Amino acid sequence: MDKLIVIGGGESGVGAAILGKDKSYDVFLSDFSKLKPKFRAKLQKEDIDFEEEGHTVSRLQEADLIVKSPGISDDLEVIKNLRESGIKIVSEIEFASWFTGANIIGITGSNGKTTVTNMVYHILKNAGLSVSMAGNVGFSFAEQVARQSFHNYVLELSSFQLDGVEDFRPHIAILTSITPDHLDRYHDNFQEYIQAKFKITKNQTKDDFLIYNKDDKVIVNWLEKNTVKAQLIPFTKTTIIADLSAFIEDNKINIKLNRNLFTMSVNDLSVKGDHNTRNAMAASTAARLLKIRKQTIRESMESFQGVEHRLEQLGKINKVAFINDSKATNINATFYALDSMTAPTVWIVGGVDKGNVYEELLPLVNEKVKAIVCLGIDNQKIYNSFSNCVDTIVESSNMPDAVAKAYELTEDNDAVLLSPACASFDLFENYEDRGRQFKEAIQYLKK
Repeated sequence: MDKLIVIGGGESGVGAAILGKDKSYDVFLSDFSKLKPKFRAKLQKEDIDFEEEGHTVSRLQEADLIVKSPGISDDLEVIKNLRESGIKIVSEIEFASWFTGANIIGITGSNGKTTVTNMVYHILKNAGLSVSMAGNVGFSFAEQVARQSFHNYVLELSSFQLDGVEDFRPHIAILTSITPDHLDRYHDNFQEYIQAKFKITKNQTKDDFLIYNKDDKVIVNWLEKNTVKAQLIPFTKTTIIADLSAFIEDNKINIKLNRNLFTMSVNDLSVKGDHNTRNAMAASTAARLLKIRKQTIRESMESFQGVEHRLEQLGKINKVAFINDSKATNINATFYALDSMTAPTVWIVGGVDKGNVYEELLPLVNEKVKAIVCLGIDNQKIYNSFSNCVDTIVESSNMPDAVAKAYELTEDNDAVLLSPACASFDLFENYEDRGRQFKEAIQYLKK
């Protein structure tokens, strides 16, 4: 019996352990931190051996195969030593893909991937297909493969998940954007990050499709210099003529798949903004490749309600609007958020800096932001970047404090925007926890 060691006891790690046991591996899970009660209970229920609050290196070295959770860096000494000893190390996404013949739609990008993933799932669900979401959203892909049987998986894939890919092959891959992100994980080397994103297409064949953002110069430059076996389908805000393409003409989305044309008015999209128009093009193109009826796609795009924690409108308190954009964990995402603001804005920003170049936001901050509330342990870069154009910059130690201070700085018809441009791990479990705490703090203000 092959010995499977899972390193990391979160959603993906526990899912991989469950799938491993289901496929008759001798499974052991190891986590350097303390396991959350719900994951510990799952492992105990499945009778899976595990350790927490430290790694027993001698046990890890017994592995025939290691599944490493995406949050664990390849640069950790224990991981480097295991790899050097010749043990195969893969991601949960790779491992799960070995045990399913389902149709896979894989979606990655610095920004937009969560929305596109939810859009594709929404369309396929409305079309009556057997479909589930997994990867960076929802429940573990591996656990779903072990416990359920879907014909289609829509996977949101981070660069960290793609780092551990060897044979993983989505039939349809979508690349929404590539902007500097997670550079702390990639040795401050943007090219390393770009290579990680393009792993989504590395095993695709001429029978597969890569849908990509033609308005993104980084993506276009990479494609000009590298060979891709998949059929390329660009989407763009400009008008192009190509047998396989998605574009805007006369304020309409046009999706051309050879002789078949799908059109939909941009005005009919339920979510607004240029970035959401691109997201809708990408998602609708994937749906057309799967031969979903045109009317189903239109109805789905008209009813799609957006994604929690992404420019989520939370209503008003005394004429002050609150917007939850906790999903904005990088500069580019926050750029979209600030660009969409129409009222004078108090901006809550900060967290774990991933190599941010805040200067890219200066024109928008100068135009839109009246005050800044810093939410993070180290806020010096924020002060250095914006103190010349924003008079009021204050610090906060937690979310209730940040929301209270932001509200104090507003007047009627202003807005409070949480768009951190940073990871959340200094004060919160993840961006969802950060967004939930923002909502709870707003509810407290209403009392």
